[in-house]
Amino acid sequence: MPDATSDPADRARYDRATAHLDPPLAVVDLEAFDANAADLVRRARGKPVRVASKSVRCRALLERVLSREGFAGVLSFTLAESLWLARSGIDDVLLAYPSADRSGFAELAADPKLARSVTVMVDDTAQLDLIDSARDGGTQEIRVCLELDTSLRLLGGRVRIGARRSPLHSPARLAELARSVARRKGFRLTGLMAYEGHIAGVGDAAPGNWARSRGVRLMQAAAGRELAARRAAAVRAVRGVAPDLELVNGGGTGSVQHTAAEEAVTEIAAGSGLFVPRLFDHYTSFSGRPAALFALPVVRRPGVGVVTVLGGGYPASGAPGPDRLPQPYLPEGLRYDRQEGAGEVQTPLLGPPADDLLVGDRVWFRHAKAGELCERFDTLHAIEGDRVTGSFPTYRGEGHTFL
Repeated sequence: MPDATSDPADRARYDRATAHLDPPLAVVDLEAFDANAADLVRRARGKPVRVASKSVRCRALLERVLSREGFAGVLSFTLAESLWLARSGIDDVLLAYPSADRSGFAELAADPKLARSVTVMVDDTAQLDLIDSARDGGTQEIRVCLELDTSLRLLGGRVRIGARRSPLHSPARLAELARSVARRKGFRLTGLMAYEGHIAGVGDAAPGNWARSRGVRLMQAAAGRELAARRAAAVRAVRGVAPDLELVNGGGTGSVQHTAAEEAVTEIAAGSGLFVPRLFDHYTSFSGRPAALFALPVVRRPGVGVVTVLGGGYPASGAPGPDRLPQPYLPEGLRYDRQEGAGEVQTPLLGPPADDLLVGDRVWFRHAKAGELCERFDTLHAIEGDRVTGSFPTYRGEGHTFL
């Protein structure tokens, strides 16, 4: 599929809605956000969707989506964030990554409410040792989730496809760690997570590259079959140790409907599908509506076919490349200067639409990834129709930069 098609009517609507605000600024289109949330629920086929907070990073929007039927719980990204969300009233927070936050573990072990609300991620007994050493007298039982490595391994392991996350690849190794948790006082095994980033986070419809798209689809089909069988075996192995296992989390925006079809999975993780950043344009299995954008003001007109906007150097994480840069979105037809790219304090943009832009006009961009946008702005202005109907502080706006 091509990049999301820009609509000139959206540009006019966003310009009218934010005319009283000075850019740089960021917005969330609530109609698009809600439509994307409904689509995630539809694709989850009745299984609850746990919203990935790193892809949202705005507490008001997390609360908005959690109030919808079909969503349950947060998948967080740091322990400090997890504790903050739990104190804010979210009573089901699953930390998606192991932590070395000793002060955070001391707080968790000392507070019954936090200990009931937060589940931490473990894939090594060394992490259990660290938690015990950080308790500082706290006696609360720590809820633990194990992570299964989902990568596809070929040729006897010499070829690996997938993120380097957990060292626990086989059901046997997962069960071994489960037994270690079960034997240790002060811990309770409650969940299993398996995030298939090579399926959920890789588009299978690269524009203008049929061969790559075909290769990605073949890889994902093979990886999906292998993982479904191994995940089911892993769940059986862990339930043999912990029969009352509460959750088996899998998925990601790009694989929601496929993961939901697995009987072993009890809930689906998704977050990027709410904002639909540019990296999620190229999927054959779903399409969404861009819901989070930012505007930069035109401050220079260096020549014919060129304008310069203030700021713009907001690259996304991951392997460096052009796809990690924000996309000049509205007006359609602007592109970066290859010699300069997206600059720290100014960004030249080339293309015929530049000649119609005046100093003070705004150019609308989409970030390459979802929640990282919120690390650059302290407020998301909520747009409904052609009006700003509210302003939501991001994590940064509430004084938090967790990573």
